[in-house]
Amino acid sequence: MDKTTKQTARAPQRSRRRESPAELRARARRIVARLERAYPDARCALNHSNALELLVATILSAQCTDVRVNMVTPHLFAQYKSAAAYAAANPRVFEQEIQSTGFFRNKTKSILGMAQALVERHGGQVPDTMEELTRLPGVGRKTANVVLGSWFGKNEGVVVDTHVHRISRLLRLTRQDTPEKIERDLMQLLPRDKWTVFSHLLILHGRKVCIARRPKCEECVVSDWCPSSRV
Repeated sequence: MDKTTKQTARAPQRSRRRESPAELRARARRIVARLERAYPDARCALNHSNALELLVATILSAQCTDVRVNMVTPHLFAQYKSAAAYAAANPRVFEQEIQSTGFFRNKTKSILGMAQALVERHGGQVPDTMEELTRLPGVGRKTANVVLGSWFGKNEGVVVDTHVHRISRLLRLTRQDTPEKIERDLMQLLPRDKWTVFSHLLILHGRKVCIARRPKCEECVVSDWCPSSRV
């Protein structure tokens, strides 16, 4: 895109006039399309090879970086290969194994409780519906969205982590300030088949370019569609 085209595309977004719902949806789709071209390999950053591993890793990722979780899970996944194995784990030992992820006592309670529920209610298998997943101990809507979208390929919602929360507001795709309300707005804006990948795209963009303290607006592929852009 040349400078003239970029300025033409940006101009309506710099206006004080509030976008119509149709204009906002159109801008959201353009943003997704550009981010998909910039990050064609965007995917879940948590290492896993099955639904149970992803479920455990996602619970561990609360208030913790994916990098740290990926350092802890190789040992866990080698040690605990089934829901029954987690359910039978010694809580004190398990706490030590996941201590570096933070909030290890709560996470131990959640993971072991979740595993016990899988054994008792689902034959040790991870269910593939939002209703069944969110009935498991320690599994909220965000965790369920990760598992459903990244493992089962089901777009039931939009994962709203810190990056998605921050960047979707910077892009003025939402003016809400709670994950639940932000998710609702994004689900209304985006085509359903983009709900899962949108989160992966914004998370990657937030790590590489739209960094919280030092955003690289001059390198941003959607700067001309971002009302918060500094360029």
